Order: sequence, then C-alpha cells, then structure tokens
Amino acid sequence: MTAATLSSRRASLRLGLALGAAAILIFSAIAAVSVGAVAIPLATVWGIVIDRIAPGLVESDWATSRAKIVMEIRFPRTLLAGLVGAGLGVVGAALQAVTRNPLSDPHLLGISSGGAFGAILALLHVGMILGLLTVPIFAFAGAMAATLLVLAVARLASATSADRLVLAGVAVSFVVMAAGNTLILIGDPRATHTVVFWMLGGLGLAQWPHLIWPLIVLLSGGAWLWGRAEALNAMSLGDETAATLGINPGGFRMAVFVVCALITGIMVAFSGVIGFVGLMMPHLVRLVFGGDNARVVPGSALLGAVFLIWADAAARVLLAPEDIPIGIVTGLCGGIFFIWMMARRN
Repeated sequence: MTAATLSSRRASLRLGLALGAAAILIFSAIAAVSVGAVAIPLATVWGIVIDRIAPGLVESDWATSRAKIVMEIRFPRTLLAGLVGAGLGVVGAALQAVTRNPLSDPHLLGISSGGAFGAILALLHVGMILGLLTVPIFAFAGAMAATLLVLAVARLASATSADRLVLAGVAVSFVVMAAGNTLILIGDPRATHTVVFWMLGGLGLAQWPHLIWPLIVLLSGGAWLWGRAEALNAMSLGDETAATLGINPGGFRMAVFVVCALITGIMVAFSGVIGFVGLMMPHLVRLVFGGDNARVVPGSALLGAVFLIWADAAARVLLAPEDIPIGIVTGLCGGIFFIWMMARRN
C-alpha cells in the first residue's frame, strides 16, 4: 500500500467519522426535543422544524401548542444543552492536558464557584436590574473574577507549575463558595429554592436570543484550543518536554486557563453549575481514540454535547411533569463513571 493510498484512506475515515458524529448529534437533538412531560412524536418534531425552515413544504397537521413547545421551549433548551456540554468537554480536555491531572475539570480552578457566587448575588441581593440577562451577566462576571483571583494567587506565590496552580484553584474555590454560602444565609429565604436549583444546574430559562453568546465563545475558544493540540500534547508530557519544543510552559498554561475561564464562565452563566461533564468526556474519548489532543478536543466537544442533551432529556422525564436539576443527573453519571474507572484499573 502506497503512502498516498494510506493517506487517502485516513482522510476518508476521518470524513466518515465526522459525518457519523454529525448524524448522531442531530438525531440526539431531535429525539431529545420529542421527550418531556408532553411526549411529541419524532415525525411531528421533524415536521415542525421543516415547516419553520421552509413554510408550506409539509402539511401542518399539529396543534399550535405543540409547535410552541418544540420551537420556543424544547429546541432552544436542547441546543443550549449541546453548547454547554461541548464547551465543558473542551475545557476539561485542555485542563487535563496542561495540568497533567486526570481529575481536572472546570470546577478545579474555582470558575464554577465564581459563577455561582455571581448568580447568588444577583438573585438574592441585587435583583433583576438588567432583566433576564441579569443572572447570566453576574454569573459570568463572577466566573472571570474567580479566575483572575486564581491567577493572582498563583503569581503571588510564584506558582507557575501545574500542581501549584491546581492548589491555588482549589483554595480559591473554597473561599468563593464560602462567600456564596454567606450570601445565601443572609439573603431572602423565599428565594433559596431558586438559588439551589440554579446552583445544581438547569436549562429551563434557555431562549433563542441568548444562544448566540455561548455559540460564539464555544467556536472561538474551542478553535483556539484545537489549533494548539500539539502544544497540549507536549504539555501533557511535562514542562521540560514542552520547553524543549519551544513552548513557554508557564505562559502557555496561563493562556489556556484564561480561555477555559472564558468558555466556562459563559456556559455557567446560562446553565448554572453542571459538574462532571468536563471530567468524564476526555477520559471516554481517550479510551477509544487515544491521547492525541487533535482528536481528544473535538471528540470531547461532540461527546459532551450528546451526553448533556440526553442528561437534560432525562431531567425532564424522570419526575415529570417536574424538572429536576440537571446537575443531579450528571452527578449520578459521574459517580457511576468513577466506580467503573476504579474497577477497570484493578
């Protein structure tokens, strides 16, 4: 077999995998839209979507209320789930590479804790001064502030190594969560239920106009990380190896942290605190495709999107007609995943 033939076959395989992945993602989104307290047949969902894209192309034999459920409630919610899952998956893959810590995820740097603090401040003490965007804006600001605090602590302690940066993130996370719990303690008790639901993750407030922000951040931040897959591979082998390849380990790690904070901050702002996605997805992708981040980063994005879409669908139906926080579903899956990983290593 010639090198050209082998290269052609690899290109065909990559194209086939990409098309298959896109098909799985589209099917998952459409199927997830069909489930909920009010079940809607898949054929009806497809018809509603096609009618919205090309009016009159199909016969609209469904109730107006079902069209509203699909297009105004479930579809934006499902798309937000996909965006958040993809974002958290990408961030988890990048953080695990630059910290060389298999347990790294967006929570490790205190980013999610900062987002929770901002949301608590808005819900209990500031009020909806900016309308429906108040909580997302405050949550994003809190996430970015927590990341800057981690970087400041790391710089103050000259902690540029992976392990010490992780310790700085954990320390800041505990401090920020303590401050958030204090805000809950002194806040309006009648709003506690809303705060707790948001802290456990929820996508019920998804709206079409809001999806543009996580989409832009995911595409730009995800492309930046994917484009530096070789540097991430080098960092995963150690700072010394990265340095021999012309990479500044401390500077590159800081840059990755800032990009990850931006992605996570936006995702947390619109979805609440959702755990374990960024931790599990890279591990699962590596089991199948190996450790090359050129595959792990996009694979984690895809798998994270599919996983969170189905986790949100489960959150809608497990106690229907009530929604349960999606963080409960991801936490349950995360616990089972860790038990499986521990058993697999023995």
